[in-house]
Amino acid sequence: MCTALCMKTDDHYFGRTLDLDVSYGEKICVMPRRFPLFFRKMGKLSEHYAMIGMAAVVGGIPLYYDAANERGLSMAGLNFPGNAWYAPALAGFDNIAPYEFIPWILGQCDSIAKAKALLSRIRLIDLPFSRELPLADQHWILSDREESIVVEPMREGVRIYDNPAGVLTNNPPFPYQIFNLNNYRSVSRKTEENFFSDRLELEVYGQGLGGLGLPGDVSSMSRFARIAFNSHNSVCPPDENASVGQFFHLLGSVEMIRGCCLTESKTWDITVYTSCVNTDKGRYYYTTYDNRQIGCVDMHKEDLNGEALSVFELEKEQRIFYQN
Repeated sequence: MCTALCMKTDDHYFGRTLDLDVSYGEKICVMPRRFPLFFRKMGKLSEHYAMIGMAAVVGGIPLYYDAANERGLSMAGLNFPGNAWYAPALAGFDNIAPYEFIPWILGQCDSIAKAKALLSRIRLIDLPFSRELPLADQHWILSDREESIVVEPMREGVRIYDNPAGVLTNNPPFPYQIFNLNNYRSVSRKTEENFFSDRLELEVYGQGLGGLGLPGDVSSMSRFARIAFNSHNSVCPPDENASVGQFFHLLGSVEMIRGCCLTESKTWDITVYTSCVNTDKGRYYYTTYDNRQIGCVDMHKEDLNGEALSVFELEKEQRIFYQN
């Protein structure tokens, strides 16, 4: 389970939580413009936009969970179990394996408009990375400064939806998530007047009563409603430090706490990491479950004209600032 979010103040920010019961050794990877990209059915891309993101690096190949390119387009893949469907390769389409999808789009597109044009030819195919790494059921959120879309590979075809909410979680498919927000039309940042009865004097006994009814559990539909409400009502100073802090507070409202979600395999889902990318400046901020201090990697401090990946291990040990 995961949650993704985009937010704009002076700059544009994009990020996500990765909610799993296991870590796959993910690292922050800066991919320069000349790192060779080999696509199983589409050949080689020798030059492309540089990008930064979180990835598992297997055999020198970054398998991105989420990333943003140097032009500000960002993308993340989230779990979509039971609904994602990958097709066989077919001539006349851009046949892309799901693990190739993020570099395929971010390597060539600098906006949602250009991504939509490329997506019109896309066919996400049933081709695993290896026998040891089968395909994960996923759908994707893409964002630039002005708009966001969701891409869902379904049995009836790849579906592309405009995303005015600017958020994404997991099941059910995106149109149902948006429709479900109708159930929370009465939720408000304000304490409303008494609509229950004009014959009962009902007391306003504290702040925040307008938010009664907003779900607090960690199911995907509840997280979608909660992060949509919180982000659309968020008030934040426009500077970068305040924006980054606010972004982590927003995703913190939907994070997974060890012990609160027991999986079928009797393990605990936790928020393995939380990310926030300033897509205008190419700065990738993150926290991990055990380290709440915000770390940052700046893609523009690396050689973006090179051919080699820059890979950064996550700081996972808790850091505490002792004041005395």
